[in-house]
Amino acid sequence: MPFNCIDKTTKMSESPTFVSASFFSQRPYQRLASRVLLAVSLLVSVTTYASTPEVTSDANSVVSSNPVNPPGNEAFSYAWLKGYARHLSSEPYHNHQGEVPSSLKDLSWNAYQQIRYKDSAALWKTKGSLFHTEFFHLGRGFDTPVHMNEIKDGKVIPIDYSPSMFDYGKSGIDAKKLSKDLGFAGFRMQFATDWKRDVVAFLGASYFRAVGSEMQYGLSARGLAVDTALDQPEEFPVFTNYWLEKPKPGSSTVTVYALMESKSVSGAYRFDITPGEPLKMRVDAAIYPRKSIERLGIAPLTSMYMVGENDRRTNYDWREEIHDSDGLAMHTGSGEWIWRPLTNPKNLRFNAYSDDNPQGFGLLQRDRNFDHYQDDSVFYEKRPSLWIEPIGNWGKGSVDLVEIPTLDETFDNIVAFWHPAQPIKPGQELLYSYNMYWGSHPPQHSSQARVQDTFTGIGGVIGQKRHYYSKRFVIDFAGGDLPMIGDGSKLKAVIHTSKGKVELESVRPINHSDKYRVMFDVVPPDATDNPIDMQVYLDLDGKRMSETWSYQWNPPLKKNRELHNAGHLN
Repeated sequence: MPFNCIDKTTKMSESPTFVSASFFSQRPYQRLASRVLLAVSLLVSVTTYASTPEVTSDANSVVSSNPVNPPGNEAFSYAWLKGYARHLSSEPYHNHQGEVPSSLKDLSWNAYQQIRYKDSAALWKTKGSLFHTEFFHLGRGFDTPVHMNEIKDGKVIPIDYSPSMFDYGKSGIDAKKLSKDLGFAGFRMQFATDWKRDVVAFLGASYFRAVGSEMQYGLSARGLAVDTALDQPEEFPVFTNYWLEKPKPGSSTVTVYALMESKSVSGAYRFDITPGEPLKMRVDAAIYPRKSIERLGIAPLTSMYMVGENDRRTNYDWREEIHDSDGLAMHTGSGEWIWRPLTNPKNLRFNAYSDDNPQGFGLLQRDRNFDHYQDDSVFYEKRPSLWIEPIGNWGKGSVDLVEIPTLDETFDNIVAFWHPAQPIKPGQELLYSYNMYWGSHPPQHSSQARVQDTFTGIGGVIGQKRHYYSKRFVIDFAGGDLPMIGDGSKLKAVIHTSKGKVELESVRPINHSDKYRVMFDVVPPDATDNPIDMQVYLDLDGKRMSETWSYQWNPPLKKNRELHNAGHLN
């Protein structure tokens, strides 16, 4: 296999202290992270950073106190923002986390949910605009003030917080006691096809979400990941300032700029967002390290996998499947398509899939059958997939996958990102561009047969006594040229394992369908629970007929290897 995987399984408890998690909700905006540690192109030379003159926005009449804007009458540009971010990387980092009144920080979740943005205060609620923008209030876990700005005809108009923008309901908050320069927690946008439901939202650290045509939130993305799944606290860079460019009348694309800051990095981001199926985001990122970074994650994705057809470790819930995504898909620089089903491991699991100039990767929700979830309140079958399409030459690196044990579906336990091979040093300028596609199906997929299902269970032959332990793997392939295969064709499964013995292997068509099923057992080589890596694809007379199924399995320790022989066989 030209695509190398480095695995690292780490012993840890069910309650990790350094994992990444989204602040978004399983039901929109109600999923607070269970456990999260918030640590908190052309370069234009910038020689001065003066405060913006006092300007009022068309959303309210409060004077801005945000100094991060071009000086004087200079027009805003992405080049200016990159220059400013680079300047910041040479300055000490100032963490503003927690700079909100205790009355907001101490809110219960239910109380925080009472604070709602007034529809009448929405930005761009004017005739001809296809987008409306609403802002999130600070409070609860959202305790880092974020500055908002509008770009109109090239000029920056600060958008200042005002209590009049919000309805505080039964939150218990006395709006009159809140500061006029409080700031916001984030924002969300609606599109002309549905003014009630969001198409995109940015909230918490550098997290954001979007939807395709099914209008259902699911997995999240981030601007950047820093030191994920290391033996040290993960760092969460924060989007501290946003600039929302007012779309031209009738335009179906909106542009958002963001300034990122943390103790290890500063950065400038541009998002060109076009709703649809799928929703497309063009992302341009300029990253300026303040210090050396051991593990930098580009285009990081965050999702949830608790239980599914291939992993039923947490099988106490009445639902058969609970996940926002069911697999990691990769299209390598060499052209190979790989499908890695997700798992909910007993211990933290880290895999790095080496590549050179990847063509794409993403966390997908391939299983879109309601009957497999049976949950008509959270709609897992409608959760969007998210595909990353690199633009330009990304060079050598790896697609890294982190799977964190979880016992609860409100905890995001899956992280995937691109990790560049080059050492990350202070003073560098790292430029990355990529397209993000949010929707039911990624716009790019293999023309070969794809993995449709993965099942696992006890190995052996039904009706015969088992004398040793083995694990059964069942993989269903569908699509591609499989429907054209006739009787007598010599289709075979090519199976590779890093260790262990493979036995009872077979490949056959599934009756009354166009699918082919691969089955095989793996016998662990020793008494340990060390991981075993596997790859499988279909071959017909030397022609590859399918994408590659990639999997990692930790066998149970020898003392826990139940043979499950029926009484009449003992």
